[in-house]
Amino acid sequence: MQSRAIRRGFAAAAAFSATALVVTGCAAATTDEGSTGDEEITLTVATFNDFGYTDELLQQYMDENPNITVVHNRAAESGDARANFFQKLGKGGLADVEAVEIDWFAEAMQYSDLLAEAPDDVKGRWLDWKEAAATDGDGRLVGFGTDIGPQGVCYRSDLFEAAGLASDREGVAALFDGDWENFLDVADEYREATGKPMIDSANSVLQGIVNQLEYTYTEPDGTVIATTNPDVADAYNLVVERAVPNSAYSGQWSDDWFASMANGEFAAMLCPGWMLGVISGSAPDVTGWDIADVFPNGGGNWGGSYLTVPADGENVEAALALASWLTAPEQQMQAFENAGTFPSQLEALESDELAGATNEYFNDAPTGEILSSRAAAVTVAPYKDADYFKYHDALQNAVNRVFDGLEDQETSWNTWVAEVEAF
Repeated sequence: MQSRAIRRGFAAAAAFSATALVVTGCAAATTDEGSTGDEEITLTVATFNDFGYTDELLQQYMDENPNITVVHNRAAESGDARANFFQKLGKGGLADVEAVEIDWFAEAMQYSDLLAEAPDDVKGRWLDWKEAAATDGDGRLVGFGTDIGPQGVCYRSDLFEAAGLASDREGVAALFDGDWENFLDVADEYREATGKPMIDSANSVLQGIVNQLEYTYTEPDGTVIATTNPDVADAYNLVVERAVPNSAYSGQWSDDWFASMANGEFAAMLCPGWMLGVISGSAPDVTGWDIADVFPNGGGNWGGSYLTVPADGENVEAALALASWLTAPEQQMQAFENAGTFPSQLEALESDELAGATNEYFNDAPTGEILSSRAAAVTVAPYKDADYFKYHDALQNAVNRVFDGLEDQETSWNTWVAEVEAF
Protein backbone atom coordinates (compact mmCIF):
# COMPACT_ATOMS: atom_id res chain seq x y z
CA MET A 1 0.00 0.00 0.00
CA GLN A 2 1.33 3.45 -0.83
CA SER A 3 0.15 6.69 0.70
CA ARG A 4 -0.96 9.44 -1.57
CA ALA A 5 0.04 13.07 -1.22
CA ILE A 6 -2.79 14.93 0.49
CA ARG A 7 -4.64 17.62 -1.37
CA ARG A 8 -4.39 20.27 1.30
CA GLY A 9 -6.04 23.65 1.15
CA PHE A 10 -5.98 24.48 4.81
CA ALA A 11 -2.26 25.14 5.11
CA ALA A 12 -2.53 28.60 3.66
CA ALA A 13 -6.19 29.08 4.27
CA ALA A 14 -8.00 30.93 6.99
CA ALA A 15 -8.54 29.26 10.34
CA PHE A 16 -11.73 27.59 9.21
CA SER A 17 -12.62 26.21 5.82
CA ALA A 18 -15.51 24.17 4.55
CA THR A 19 -15.81 21.72 1.72
CA ALA A 20 -19.32 20.76 0.75
CA LEU A 21 -19.61 17.40 -0.90
CA VAL A 22 -23.02 17.23 -2.50
CA VAL A 23 -24.75 14.37 -4.23
CA THR A 24 -28.25 14.31 -5.51
CA GLY A 25 -30.91 11.67 -5.06
CA CYS A 26 -33.41 10.75 -2.42
CA ALA A 27 -33.26 6.98 -2.26
CA ALA A 28 -33.24 5.23 1.06
CA ALA A 29 -29.84 4.58 2.66
CA THR A 30 -28.12 1.46 1.41
CA THR A 31 -26.30 0.49 4.62
CA ASP A 32 -27.65 -0.35 8.03
CA GLU A 33 -25.20 2.03 9.72
CA GLY A 34 -26.45 5.09 7.85
CA SER A 35 -30.09 4.22 7.39
CA THR A 36 -32.23 7.26 7.99
CA GLY A 37 -35.16 6.51 5.70
CA ASP A 38 -35.90 8.53 2.57
CA GLU A 39 -35.40 11.99 4.05
CA GLU A 40 -32.55 13.97 2.53
CA ILE A 41 -30.27 15.32 5.26
CA THR A 42 -26.95 17.12 5.56
CA LEU A 43 -24.39 16.01 8.14
CA THR A 44 -21.51 18.28 9.14
CA VAL A 45 -18.19 16.91 10.34
CA ALA A 46 -15.76 19.26 12.14
CA THR A 47 -12.09 18.24 12.39
CA PHE A 48 -8.69 19.98 12.54
CA ASN A 49 -5.22 19.45 11.09
CA ASP A 50 -5.62 16.38 8.84
CA PHE A 51 -7.64 13.32 9.86
CA GLY A 52 -7.27 11.72 6.43
CA TYR A 53 -10.93 12.32 5.62
CA THR A 54 -10.45 13.12 1.96
CA ASP A 55 -13.17 14.14 -0.44
CA GLU A 56 -13.00 10.63 -1.92
CA LEU A 57 -13.49 8.94 1.46
CA LEU A 58 -16.51 11.06 2.34
CA GLN A 59 -17.90 10.60 -1.15
CA GLN A 60 -17.74 6.84 -0.55
CA TYR A 61 -20.09 7.23 2.41
CA MET A 62 -22.47 9.37 0.40
CA ASP A 63 -22.46 6.89 -2.46
CA GLU A 64 -23.53 4.22 0.02
CA ASN A 65 -26.11 6.58 1.54
CA PRO A 66 -27.59 8.61 -1.34
CA ASN A 67 -29.91 10.61 0.91
CA ILE A 68 -27.01 12.05 2.92
CA THR A 69 -24.79 15.01 2.09
CA VAL A 70 -21.62 15.35 4.16
CA VAL A 71 -20.00 18.74 4.72
CA HIS A 72 -16.49 18.71 6.16
CA ASN A 73 -15.36 21.75 8.17
CA ARG A 74 -11.66 21.69 9.03
CA ALA A 75 -10.01 24.05 11.51
CA ALA A 76 -6.36 24.89 10.96
CA GLU A 77 -5.31 23.49 14.34
CA SER A 78 -6.59 21.92 17.53
CA GLY A 79 -6.81 25.14 19.55
CA ASP A 80 -9.27 26.69 17.13
CA ALA A 81 -11.44 23.58 17.29
CA ARG A 82 -11.31 23.55 21.09
CA ALA A 83 -12.45 27.17 21.39
CA ASN A 84 -15.40 26.54 19.09
CA PHE A 85 -16.34 23.27 20.81
CA PHE A 86 -16.59 24.65 24.33
CA GLN A 87 -18.19 27.91 23.23
CA LYS A 88 -21.12 26.05 21.66
CA LEU A 89 -21.40 22.72 23.50
CA GLY A 90 -24.90 22.36 24.90
CA LYS A 91 -25.97 25.65 23.32
CA GLY A 92 -26.45 24.57 19.71
CA GLY A 93 -24.41 25.39 16.65
CA LEU A 94 -21.85 22.58 16.72
CA ALA A 95 -21.33 20.18 13.85
CA ASP A 96 -23.21 16.89 13.83
CA VAL A 97 -19.87 15.14 14.37
CA GLU A 98 -17.17 16.99 16.31
CA ALA A 99 -13.52 15.91 16.61
CA VAL A 100 -11.86 16.31 20.02
CA GLU A 101 -8.09 16.15 20.54
CA ILE A 102 -6.61 14.04 23.32
CA ASP A 103 -5.06 16.99 25.21
CA TRP A 104 -8.50 18.47 25.86
CA PHE A 105 -10.58 15.33 25.72
CA ALA A 106 -10.62 14.96 29.52
CA GLU A 107 -12.03 18.48 29.65
CA ALA A 108 -14.78 17.47 27.22
CA MET A 109 -15.57 14.38 29.28
CA GLN A 110 -16.73 16.65 32.11
CA TYR A 111 -19.76 17.29 29.89
CA SER A 112 -20.33 13.74 28.72
CA ASP A 113 -24.05 14.12 29.40
CA LEU A 114 -24.14 16.60 26.49
CA LEU A 115 -22.73 13.96 24.12
CA ALA A 116 -24.65 11.08 22.54
CA GLU A 117 -23.77 7.52 23.53
CA ALA A 118 -22.14 5.30 20.92
CA PRO A 119 -24.17 2.23 19.91
CA ASP A 120 -23.40 -1.05 21.67
CA ASP A 121 -22.22 -2.77 18.51
CA VAL A 122 -19.10 -0.59 18.23
CA LYS A 123 -17.90 -1.14 21.79
CA GLY A 124 -14.79 -3.26 22.08
CA ARG A 125 -13.38 -2.14 18.74
CA TRP A 126 -10.53 -0.11 20.18
CA LEU A 127 -7.43 -0.50 22.31
CA ASP A 128 -8.60 -0.81 25.91
CA TRP A 129 -7.06 2.47 27.09
CA LYS A 130 -8.40 4.34 24.08
CA GLU A 131 -11.97 3.23 24.74
CA ALA A 132 -11.73 3.57 28.53
CA ALA A 133 -10.82 7.26 28.23
CA ALA A 134 -14.04 7.87 26.30
CA THR A 135 -16.29 6.02 28.76
CA ASP A 136 -17.87 8.15 31.47
CA GLY A 137 -18.70 7.29 35.07
CA ASP A 138 -22.07 5.93 34.04
CA GLY A 139 -20.47 3.51 31.59
CA ARG A 140 -21.53 5.51 28.51
CA LEU A 141 -19.09 5.43 25.59
CA VAL A 142 -19.29 8.95 24.11
CA GLY A 143 -16.20 9.09 21.90
CA PHE A 144 -15.30 7.17 18.76
CA GLY A 145 -11.53 6.69 18.77
CA THR A 146 -9.77 7.85 15.60
CA ASP A 147 -5.98 7.58 15.74
CA ILE A 148 -3.11 7.31 18.17
CA GLY A 149 0.17 9.17 17.73
CA PRO A 150 3.30 7.00 18.10
CA GLN A 151 6.29 9.13 17.16
CA GLY A 152 9.37 8.61 15.06
CA VAL A 153 11.72 11.22 13.60
CA CYS A 154 10.99 12.64 10.16
CA TYR A 155 14.02 14.15 8.47
CA ARG A 156 15.35 15.54 5.20
CA SER A 157 17.85 12.94 4.01
CA ASP A 158 19.35 15.36 1.48
CA LEU A 159 19.95 18.03 4.12
CA PHE A 160 21.41 15.52 6.57
CA GLU A 161 23.80 14.26 3.90
CA ALA A 162 24.87 17.80 3.03
CA ALA A 163 25.59 18.41 6.74
CA GLY A 164 27.81 15.34 6.92
CA LEU A 165 25.35 13.35 9.03
CA ALA A 166 24.00 9.87 8.45
CA SER A 167 21.13 10.07 5.98
CA ASP A 168 19.83 6.52 5.55
CA ARG A 169 17.02 5.32 7.83
CA GLU A 170 19.15 2.92 9.88
CA GLY A 171 21.97 5.43 10.25
CA VAL A 172 19.62 8.17 11.44
CA ALA A 173 18.04 5.76 13.92
CA ALA A 174 21.50 5.06 15.33
CA LEU A 175 22.33 8.78 15.34
CA PHE A 176 19.30 9.64 17.50
CA ASP A 177 19.39 6.52 19.68
CA GLY A 178 19.77 8.08 23.11
CA ASP A 179 18.27 10.68 25.40
CA TRP A 180 17.12 14.23 24.72
CA GLU A 181 20.62 15.60 25.36
CA ASN A 182 21.91 13.39 22.57
CA PHE A 183 19.14 14.57 20.23
CA LEU A 184 20.09 18.17 20.91
CA ASP A 185 23.81 17.36 20.54
CA VAL A 186 23.03 16.27 16.98
CA ALA A 187 21.06 19.49 16.50
CA ASP A 188 24.12 21.46 17.63
CA GLU A 189 26.25 19.52 15.13
CA TYR A 190 23.81 20.25 12.32
CA ARG A 191 23.71 23.97 13.14
CA GLU A 192 27.50 24.17 13.26
CA ALA A 193 27.75 22.48 9.85
CA THR A 194 25.01 24.46 8.09
CA GLY A 195 24.32 27.62 10.06
CA LYS A 196 20.64 26.60 10.15
CA PRO A 197 18.40 25.09 12.82
CA MET A 198 17.79 21.35 12.59
CA ILE A 199 14.43 21.28 14.40
CA ASP A 200 11.15 22.75 13.21
CA SER A 201 9.74 23.84 16.58
CA ALA A 202 11.02 24.25 20.12
CA ASN A 203 7.59 23.53 21.55
CA SER A 204 7.43 20.24 19.69
CA VAL A 205 10.45 19.19 21.77
CA LEU A 206 8.63 20.30 24.91
CA GLN A 207 5.62 18.25 23.82
CA GLY A 208 7.81 15.21 23.22
CA ILE A 209 9.43 15.42 26.65
CA VAL A 210 6.21 16.09 28.54
CA ASN A 211 4.46 13.16 26.86
CA GLN A 212 7.05 10.86 28.43
CA LEU A 213 6.09 11.97 31.96
CA GLU A 214 3.40 10.11 33.86
CA TYR A 215 2.45 13.17 35.89
CA THR A 216 3.08 16.69 34.70
CA TYR A 217 0.79 19.41 36.02
CA THR A 218 -1.66 17.60 38.31
CA GLU A 219 -2.03 14.32 40.16
CA PRO A 220 -5.14 12.08 40.20
CA ASP A 221 -6.21 13.40 43.61
CA GLY A 222 -6.37 16.92 42.16
CA THR A 223 -3.11 18.20 43.62
CA VAL A 224 -1.55 20.80 41.34
CA ILE A 225 2.15 20.02 40.93
CA ALA A 226 2.80 22.09 37.80
CA THR A 227 5.21 24.63 39.29
CA THR A 228 6.84 22.28 41.82
CA ASN A 229 7.37 19.27 39.58
CA PRO A 230 11.13 19.05 38.94
CA ASP A 231 10.51 17.11 35.73
CA VAL A 232 8.53 20.03 34.30
CA ALA A 233 11.21 22.52 35.34
CA ASP A 234 13.91 20.34 33.77
CA ALA A 235 11.90 20.05 30.55
CA TYR A 236 11.40 23.81 30.34
CA ASN A 237 15.05 24.58 31.03
CA LEU A 238 16.30 22.06 28.48
CA VAL A 239 13.96 23.38 25.81
CA VAL A 240 14.77 27.07 26.26
CA GLU A 241 18.51 26.50 26.67
CA ARG A 242 19.07 23.99 23.89
CA ALA A 243 16.00 23.51 21.68
CA VAL A 244 15.24 27.21 21.18
CA PRO A 245 18.65 27.93 19.55
CA ASN A 246 18.22 24.89 17.31
CA SER A 247 14.62 25.52 16.18
CA ALA A 248 13.26 27.44 13.23
CA TYR A 249 10.04 28.28 15.07
CA SER A 250 8.74 28.33 18.59
CA GLY A 251 5.39 26.76 17.72
CA GLN A 252 3.74 25.02 14.82
CA TRP A 253 0.76 25.58 12.49
CA SER A 254 1.60 29.06 11.22
CA ASP A 255 1.59 29.72 7.47
CA ASP A 256 5.37 30.18 7.56
CA TRP A 257 5.82 26.87 9.37
CA PHE A 258 3.78 25.05 6.73
CA ALA A 259 5.77 26.69 3.94
CA SER A 260 9.10 25.91 5.58
CA MET A 261 8.65 22.17 5.08
CA ALA A 262 9.40 22.73 1.43
CA ASN A 263 12.17 25.32 1.60
CA GLY A 264 14.78 23.58 3.75
CA GLU A 265 14.53 25.98 6.66
CA PHE A 266 14.92 23.02 9.02
CA ALA A 267 15.79 19.35 8.58
CA ALA A 268 14.00 17.26 11.21
CA MET A 269 10.69 16.94 13.03
CA LEU A 270 9.42 14.81 15.89
CA CYS A 271 6.87 12.93 13.91
CA PRO A 272 3.67 11.15 14.97
CA GLY A 273 2.00 9.23 12.18
CA TRP A 274 -0.52 11.96 11.48
CA MET A 275 2.32 14.39 10.74
CA LEU A 276 3.22 12.43 7.60
CA GLY A 277 0.20 13.80 5.76
CA VAL A 278 0.95 17.32 6.98
CA ILE A 279 4.48 17.15 5.57
CA SER A 280 3.61 15.53 2.25
CA GLY A 281 0.69 17.90 1.74
CA SER A 282 2.77 20.97 2.51
CA ALA A 283 5.81 19.98 0.44
CA PRO A 284 4.45 17.77 -2.35
CA ASP A 285 7.41 18.35 -4.67
CA VAL A 286 10.21 17.74 -2.13
CA THR A 287 11.90 14.36 -2.56
CA GLY A 288 14.15 14.25 0.50
CA TRP A 289 11.77 13.52 3.37
CA ASP A 290 12.11 10.18 5.20
CA ILE A 291 11.22 8.72 8.61
CA ALA A 292 13.43 6.81 11.07
CA ASP A 293 12.37 4.19 13.61
CA VAL A 294 13.68 6.08 16.64
CA PHE A 295 12.59 8.63 19.23
CA PRO A 296 14.63 10.45 21.89
CA ASN A 297 14.58 8.73 25.27
CA GLY A 298 12.58 5.72 24.04
CA GLY A 299 9.02 6.10 22.85
CA GLY A 300 6.34 8.73 22.89
CA ASN A 301 2.74 9.22 21.82
CA TRP A 302 1.63 12.64 20.63
CA GLY A 303 -1.99 13.13 19.81
CA GLY A 304 -4.78 10.92 18.83
CA SER A 305 -8.34 12.10 18.76
CA TYR A 306 -12.00 11.13 19.05
CA LEU A 307 -15.16 11.86 17.15
CA THR A 308 -18.10 12.92 19.30
CA VAL A 309 -21.76 13.55 18.53
CA PRO A 310 -23.41 16.47 20.37
CA ALA A 311 -26.66 15.22 21.88
CA ASP A 312 -28.59 18.32 20.81
CA GLY A 313 -27.90 17.89 17.10
CA GLU A 314 -30.70 17.66 14.57
CA ASN A 315 -29.64 14.26 13.20
CA VAL A 316 -28.10 12.42 16.15
CA GLU A 317 -28.76 8.86 14.97
CA ALA A 318 -27.42 9.55 11.49
CA ALA A 319 -24.40 11.33 13.00
CA LEU A 320 -23.66 8.33 15.24
CA ALA A 321 -23.79 6.11 12.16
CA LEU A 322 -21.36 8.35 10.30
CA ALA A 323 -18.95 8.52 13.25
CA SER A 324 -19.11 4.74 13.53
CA TRP A 325 -18.32 4.34 9.84
CA LEU A 326 -15.46 6.85 9.86
CA THR A 327 -13.76 5.01 12.74
CA ALA A 328 -14.37 1.46 11.52
CA PRO A 329 -11.22 -0.57 10.75
CA GLU A 330 -11.55 -0.21 6.98
CA GLN A 331 -11.86 3.56 7.14
CA GLN A 332 -9.06 3.83 9.72
CA MET A 333 -6.79 2.09 7.24
CA GLN A 334 -7.89 4.46 4.48
CA ALA A 335 -7.19 7.45 6.74
CA PHE A 336 -3.75 6.00 7.51
CA GLU A 337 -3.08 5.70 3.79
CA ASN A 338 -4.28 9.25 3.20
CA ALA A 339 -2.61 11.07 6.09
CA GLY A 340 -0.56 8.64 8.21
CA THR A 341 -3.06 8.69 11.08
CA PHE A 342 -2.13 5.50 12.94
CA PRO A 343 -5.14 3.27 13.71
CA SER A 344 -6.55 2.68 17.19
CA GLN A 345 -8.91 -0.11 16.09
CA LEU A 346 -7.77 -3.59 17.11
CA GLU A 347 -8.71 -5.18 13.80
CA ALA A 348 -6.75 -2.57 11.86
CA LEU A 349 -3.73 -2.85 14.16
CA GLU A 350 -3.58 -6.61 13.64
CA SER A 351 -4.02 -6.49 9.87
CA ASP A 352 -1.48 -7.64 7.30
CA GLU A 353 -2.34 -4.48 5.40
CA LEU A 354 -0.94 -2.29 8.18
CA ALA A 355 2.15 -4.47 8.63
CA GLY A 356 2.99 -4.12 4.95
CA ALA A 357 2.11 -0.44 4.53
CA THR A 358 4.69 1.77 2.84
CA ASN A 359 4.73 5.47 2.02
CA GLU A 360 5.95 6.45 -1.43
CA TYR A 361 6.49 10.10 -0.48
CA PHE A 362 8.80 9.17 2.40
CA ASN A 363 11.19 7.25 0.17
CA ASP A 364 8.97 4.15 0.28
CA ALA A 365 9.47 3.92 4.04
CA PRO A 366 7.77 0.91 5.69
CA THR A 367 5.57 3.21 7.74
CA GLY A 368 3.29 0.46 9.03
CA GLU A 369 6.26 -1.40 10.44
CA ILE A 370 7.99 1.73 11.76
CA LEU A 371 4.95 3.18 13.49
CA SER A 372 3.98 -0.20 14.94
CA SER A 373 7.49 -0.38 16.40
CA ARG A 374 7.13 3.15 17.75
CA ALA A 375 3.76 2.28 19.29
CA ALA A 376 5.32 -0.71 21.06
CA ALA A 377 8.02 1.60 22.48
CA VAL A 378 5.47 3.77 24.31
CA THR A 379 5.64 2.90 28.02
CA VAL A 380 3.89 5.87 29.64
CA ALA A 381 0.34 7.14 29.22
CA PRO A 382 0.53 10.67 30.70
CA TYR A 383 -2.15 11.62 33.18
CA LYS A 384 -4.20 14.43 31.62
CA ASP A 385 -7.11 15.83 33.56
CA ALA A 386 -9.53 18.58 32.60
CA ASP A 387 -6.94 21.28 33.47
CA TYR A 388 -4.09 19.80 31.43
CA PHE A 389 -4.66 21.97 28.37
CA LYS A 390 -4.53 25.32 30.17
CA TYR A 391 -1.36 24.50 32.10
CA HIS A 392 0.40 23.12 29.05
CA ASP A 393 -0.69 25.97 26.81
CA ALA A 394 0.64 28.46 29.36
CA LEU A 395 3.99 26.64 29.50
CA GLN A 396 4.22 26.68 25.70
CA ASN A 397 3.61 30.42 25.85
CA ALA A 398 6.51 30.69 28.29
CA VAL A 399 8.75 29.06 25.69
CA ASN A 400 7.32 31.42 23.06
CA ARG A 401 8.31 34.46 25.11
CA VAL A 402 11.91 33.28 25.39
CA PHE A 403 12.07 32.38 21.70
CA ASP A 404 10.71 35.81 20.72
CA GLY A 405 13.08 37.62 23.08
CA LEU A 406 10.25 39.10 25.14
CA GLU A 407 11.46 37.63 28.44
CA ASP A 408 14.56 35.80 29.59
CA GLN A 409 14.48 32.20 30.80
CA GLU A 410 13.94 32.93 34.51
CA THR A 411 11.47 35.77 34.01
CA SER A 412 9.31 33.76 31.64
CA TRP A 413 9.23 30.82 34.07
CA ASN A 414 8.16 33.16 36.87
CA THR A 415 5.44 34.59 34.64
CA TRP A 416 4.17 31.05 34.06
CA VAL A 417 4.22 30.32 37.81
CA ALA A 418 2.12 33.43 38.45
CA GLU A 419 -0.33 32.37 35.73
CA VAL A 420 -0.69 28.89 37.19
CA GLU A 421 -1.30 30.27 40.66
CA ALA A 422 -3.99 32.56 39.24
CA PHE A 423 -5.91 29.75 37.45
